[in-house]
Order: sequence, then C-alpha cells, then structure tokens
Amino acid sequence: MDKFTTLSGIAAPLHLVNVDTDMIIPKQYLKTIKRTGLGTGLFSELRYKDDGSDNPDFVLNKPSYKGASILVAGDNFGCGSSREHAPWALLDFGIRCVISTSFADIFYNNCFKNGILPIVVTPEQLAALFDDAERGANARVTVDLESQTISGPDGGTISFEIDPFRKHCLLNGLDDIGLTQVKADKIATYESKLAEERPWA
Repeated sequence: MDKFTTLSGIAAPLHLVNVDTDMIIPKQYLKTIKRTGLGTGLFSELRYKDDGSDNPDFVLNKPSYKGASILVAGDNFGCGSSREHAPWALLDFGIRCVISTSFADIFYNNCFKNGILPIVVTPEQLAALFDDAERGANARVTVDLESQTISGPDGGTISFEIDPFRKHCLLNGLDDIGLTQVKADKIATYESKLAEERPWA
C-alpha cells in the first residue's frame, strides 16, 4: 500500500448526499477481484450517457477537474453495501482523499485499508471546502496527514481528527498484510520455539 503523507491537488465537488457504494461502483463491475481497472467504472451511471459517451455535466468529466485527487462530498458518503470495490475504484481513478461530514462505517474502514484518507469535517468546514473546490484547477487543496490539516488556496487551514493507529498505518503504508510483515521476526521466533517444544505439531 502506498504511503499517505501530504497530498496537494485538485478537489472535485460532488454535491450529493447519501452516495452509496452502488453509485460509486455499480454491481456490473463486481465480477473481478482485482484492485486495478475499476477506475473506468467509477460513478459510471453519472459519468456516462446511455450511448457510452462522457456526460459533460458530471463534475469528474469537466476539464477543470481532470486529474482530481481529492473528492469533497455530501453527508453519509459510502453508505449501502459493504463492497470493497468502492475504495478500489476511487483509488484506481486517482482519488486518494475523500472529505465529508460523515461516512458509512464499513466504507470508512475500507478506505484506510486501501490507502485512501477519509476526512470528517463539520458542515461549516465542508461548505468552505466546497467553495474552494468550485474553483477547479485554479485552486489546489493540500492535505497534510502528519499535521492533520487541510489548506485551501487562500491560505485558510482546517484541522481534522484521526485515530492515531490509522494515521500511523497510512503514514507508513501499512495495510493488514503489511502490519503482519512488520512482525515477521517475532512470528519466526515463535514458530521456531514452537517447533522445538512440540515437534509433533
């Protein structure tokens, strides 16, 4: 998993509440267990017209939001089913950070396990971030995980809270497998000792 330290990029405003995981990545894209290639299906029912062409009215299709790496969204983002394909699709598209006032618990947890930083802010802070995001490529937003701050293009700064353990994992690029590998020496020592004490096991 890639480390998350500081992210500076274009923030795309998604003025929708209760965005569920089926909206993030529709069910027809769930046939794969690969984490790559799902970016094309991200928000597909909003991004594409019935004939498969791009919908120019959808925010991520607008020229000023090409290459956006931060998503500013409405309340209760990631609700619905528990599909881990949702953060996979966001990451594959290039989104490394999602900011909202609230997230569904399973989606929130899945983000951390896949190197995406979900940030919870107040309604007032979200309104200010929406205002920044509306400026498109003319205004970059910087997220600093170490200092737990979001900096807007005009110099304003918002502080956010995050669980210390989750912060540690993101800063060091540790998913569940990585956390296990960190303890590889201790595991090897235990297994060696166990083999001596219980050779029949």
